[in-house]
Amino acid sequence: MNPLNSPLESGVRALVLLAESHPQPLDLAQLAVLDHAVLHSGDLDGPPSLHPSLPGHSGELGMKRTVLEQALLVLIRAGLADAEADETGLVCRATDRGPAFVDILETPYVGRLRERAEWAVHHWAPDIDVREATAEFVDGSLSAAAPGEGRRE
Repeated sequence: MNPLNSPLESGVRALVLLAESHPQPLDLAQLAVLDHAVLHSGDLDGPPSLHPSLPGHSGELGMKRTVLEQALLVLIRAGLADAEADETGLVCRATDRGPAFVDILETPYVGRLRERAEWAVHHWAPDIDVREATAEFVDGSLSAAAPGEGRRE
């Protein structure tokens, strides 16, 4: 198995995002946009990006949903996340074990990932319109200020 962008790697990133938003749930679309923002935060006037900014990286969004679905299944089987239905549809939330598991991960990459997850969840896009953001990622027009428009304050 190639670990790059595998369900395992995506699962770690998803768990870090779910742990950061805990106890608030995130749906699959929110996770995909936040994952993209975490990886390419430097393009959004955030901390330096975790992954290099290559031409066409917005195309990652097309494959991200499928990999995230697989990643969430891994997290659910491990007891680190739960899925539930709410008024908006299916959402995922870290279990109480999820943040505790993230706390024991001590690699420099996870440290940088946690910093970017905190930035993405709490500062960049707490109430982002994920459909609009996805469209703007794909056409390359998303700016650092765009997610703030339409936030509920």
